[in-house]
Amino acid sequence: MSDTSRNENGCPVHDWANDYDVMDEGYTRDPGPIWQDLRGKCPIAHTTRWGGSWMPTRYADIQEMANMVPTFSSRSITVIPPDPVLREELIAELKAYGTENPPITADPPEHNPFKRLILPFFSPRAVAGYTAMTEDICKGLLDELEGRDTADAAVEYAQQIPPRVIAYILGIDIARAAEFTQWTQELLELGQTDPELRRAARAKIRTFFYEQIEARKKNPGDDVISKLLAAEVEGQKLSDHTVAGMCNLLLVAGIDTTWSSIGSALYHFSTHPEDRKRLVAEPDLLPVAVEEVLRYYSPVTMARKVTEEVSLHGADMKPGDKLLMTFPAANRDPDVFEQPEEFVIDRQQNRHIAFGTGIHRCAGSNLARMELHVGLRLWFERYPEFSLVSEEGVTWAGGQVRGPRNVPVKLGA
Repeated sequence: MSDTSRNENGCPVHDWANDYDVMDEGYTRDPGPIWQDLRGKCPIAHTTRWGGSWMPTRYADIQEMANMVPTFSSRSITVIPPDPVLREELIAELKAYGTENPPITADPPEHNPFKRLILPFFSPRAVAGYTAMTEDICKGLLDELEGRDTADAAVEYAQQIPPRVIAYILGIDIARAAEFTQWTQELLELGQTDPELRRAARAKIRTFFYEQIEARKKNPGDDVISKLLAAEVEGQKLSDHTVAGMCNLLLVAGIDTTWSSIGSALYHFSTHPEDRKRLVAEPDLLPVAVEEVLRYYSPVTMARKVTEEVSLHGADMKPGDKLLMTFPAANRDPDVFEQPEEFVIDRQQNRHIAFGTGIHRCAGSNLARMELHVGLRLWFERYPEFSLVSEEGVTWAGGQVRGPRNVPVKLGA
């Protein structure tokens, strides 16, 4: 917990229950103690920072709220709200074309058919078909580290896997993976506090997919974009705006969240040699260890828009308020998890909600798990011994998606 943090107006945080700051450096680096303190005080905190929001911290409360639809609407899902210019653009687009990035920005009944459209792309059978391609990507990245004594495990490995995998699935140019990562980072991370950068990144992504849509109209293929263009909802073809929005969702969600999880795993094992050695000695532990990574280092916080007056557990919410779905806090709740603040590599009871819960649970969870399994298995086969060079070299991103952005490691003993 930091009492020297600054908000967008330069004010330090003195009261986390009534004035929390999701962009606080200390909160981003280690939010667990703050959630633990808030559960005993509130348990739903409030702030006026960053547009204002409510933050529940208990597993049961977040489960309950995730199912209160449309009282808590998905029309506005960003933790940091758009600036007035972008807000006006989004309102105009909503009136002209409908929801921005379905299904994640849609409530029922509009949500349901769009969710059904994308689920087949991430079914267990479909994801199994992506495994060999993912292994090739990871092996190629590890080959590039051959002969090195040190590397940035976040930048040179974790960050490189998801954009290549999702580009393959979408049928777009894998060679442009670095651009896709940059756009995603500008939109979801750096753009949270830089409205102009956020608007520019959104425009780049949409322009790119409009170009891809025009190309598929002339030469349809077997890729996701072509399948979405051929799809119908209630007997109607999807508009270009909707297809571009769905592709925007798949690209951005496919990159930042999984990159953060793989990076968190490598950070953990580089700083906890006892867990690293045990995973080397007991490779069958990997599936259980991956679930503990997802619980302990859960990356994603989503937001909901309050649509009617509602009082819950001491919080009086009004229409227009923002509610944070703090899934990472739920996954540290002692009422559900024994020793919640400890990383237990062989944890058996692990009902985490890192992928969310309710109708908006992540459609790509099978893909994310596969990338984590493959990425870690191949890293450990190549580098059973590795360690963090220095804690000072580690940087973290927070807000919408939390994860390490730099993890300098020594390769080998």
